Amino acid sequence: MFEKIRKAAVRVRGACRQDGGMVTSEYAMGIIAAVGFALLLYKVVTSGQVQAELQAIVKKALSARM
Repeated sequence: MFEKIRKAAVRVRGACRQDGGMVTSEYAMGIIAAVGFALLLYKVVTSGQVQAELQAIVKKALSARM
C-alpha cells in the first residue's frame, strides 16, 4: 500500500519539476516586450489629443460639487 503511494508521489514530484521557470533568454524577451509596451503607452499618453482629454477629465473631477 505504502509503495503505491510513494511511487505516485515520485511521479507527481517529477511532473512538477519539468518546468522550473524561465531561462535568461525568456527574461530578456519579457523585459524587451515590457519596455516596448511602456514606450508605446508613453507616446499615446503624451500625444496632444490624449493630454487634452485627460486634462478635461481632471478639471471636471476637481470642479464637481459634493
